[in-house]
This record gives sequence, structure tokens and C-alpha cells, in this order.
Amino acid sequence: MSTGKAATFTAGLVQMRSGLSPQSNLDAAVRLVEEAKRAGADYVLTPEMTNILEVNRERLFAAIAPEEKDATLAAFRELARKLGIFLHVGSLAIKLLPERAANRSFLIDRKGDIIARYDKIHMFDVELSGGESYRESRNYRPGEIGVAADLPWGRLGLTVCYDLRFPSLYRALAEAGCSFLAIPSAFTKQTGEAHWHVLNRARAIENGAFVLAAAQGGKHENGRETFGHSLIVDPWGRILAEGDTEPGVILAVIDPAEVTSARAKIPSLQHGRRFEIIEPMAEPAHLHAVRGPA
Repeated sequence: MSTGKAATFTAGLVQMRSGLSPQSNLDAAVRLVEEAKRAGADYVLTPEMTNILEVNRERLFAAIAPEEKDATLAAFRELARKLGIFLHVGSLAIKLLPERAANRSFLIDRKGDIIARYDKIHMFDVELSGGESYRESRNYRPGEIGVAADLPWGRLGLTVCYDLRFPSLYRALAEAGCSFLAIPSAFTKQTGEAHWHVLNRARAIENGAFVLAAAQGGKHENGRETFGHSLIVDPWGRILAEGDTEPGVILAVIDPAEVTSARAKIPSLQHGRRFEIIEPMAEPAHLHAVRGPA
């Protein structure tokens, strides 16, 4: 189990406003990744749906490609190699079948090799106020496997956006030795205003881990409005860096020793216990035991 190395590193988060053209989105992302590298970033994270933000089924599947043919992914692999950084592509829409895609995250090392892939597990199927409606499961196949990967500074847990609302995933990643939790996102403006900061800080605090949350922000070509406010949060829940709603880069120096310190102060990862919940049953009238998580 990796608990982090002594050396610090600089994390750079790229905030975008992805549109309908994968090539235009790639061009914008490359400029921002290069800006992060010039500012000293060793690890750079882009947001969810870096290559396209589109809900129209026909236009989406006309624009995306299988992983082995995806020009955006190939370009990012070359960029990571050229810049000598760990480049974490928050997610790309990757075609699996003619009418089914994956919302897939890629971690690329300094040689340009893909060292981890993660398919978003939790699908954003919601009805918000004001007629705002999303059915991610209509176009995307949910993942089934949590993914952790080792960086030179410690272990990273890969997640995407709506996963943020399912704390058991993050606890499992922390128990698997993750010191850093990546949460690339395209949070809606409505839900972001209400929940973005508190959820990211909670995931950091309850797991004693750094949270790295690169976000989409602003009004997109397809009419959707995302919240932005990319965040880097330390293991004590303090916000080290924050974006606004405009495309750009935020950076922070990450000291893995802070993970050890926070977990020593509040060793909740060691205190989890199995439990049962006793609840009343309507018919017949007796108590019913429900087993809690391991």
C-alpha cells in the first residue's frame, strides 16, 4: 500500500468550457496544459468531457471515436511525453458501440504511456428544477471497477463528477492507500452553487486526502451552464486553490506528508466497523436487521 513519498509536487488543474468540436476543445486544452507546465506543474488534470460536451445523441456519436482511433487521446499522449508530465485527462467520450459510449478517464505518464483507465461508475440521471434534465445512462455505459494508480508521490484514486456524491467509493480508494482523489467534473451551475464546495471538502476531510477537482465552467455551445470553480483541497479540508467560471489554470504545491499528518490526528480510516441497522417492519410488527457496509 502506498502512503505517499516525502517529495512535494505541483498539481495543475485545467478549467475548460468544452464545446461541440473535439478539435477545438483539444486546441484549447493543449494551450492550458502547456500553461500549467510553464508554471511548474508536474501533474496536470483536465475536466470531465474534455473532448466534447454534448447531450444530443446523434451529434455526440457522429463526433466521437473508439479509444484506438481517438485523435484527442493520441495528441494528449504525445503532449505528456513532450512536456515530461503526468497528464490526467479527466474524461473523454469514447465510443464503445455505435450507440453506446464510455465516460473514460486516462492517466498518462511522462513517456506518453497510458497507466490507468477509469470508466465513470455513477450515471447522472436527474431531474432538476427549472426543467433541467439529464439522462447520462442513455448514452453511456457505467463502469464497474474502482481504479487507483501509483504516482511518484503516492497513490491516486480516479473518479469522475457525479461519483462525488457516493462517499463509499472514496472511502474504498482511501482504504486502498490513495493519498490523492481526482474528481474531474462538469457540475451544473444549479447543483454546483448548492453542493460543489461542501462535497469536495467533505471527501477530503473524511478520507484525510488531497482532492483535485478540475471543472468545466460557463455557458457552453449546447446551452448547458456549468459551475466551474476548480478546486484543490488539502487533507484538512482547506481550499488551497480555486478557479472562477472562466477557462484557465490553478496550481498548488502538494505535500504528501500532510496526508500522514491528517490521518494521524483523525485516524477514522482505522476506526471503521461493521454494523447492523435495526428498523421496524410494518407487517408483521418486529425488528428487521439491515447489514451495514464492511
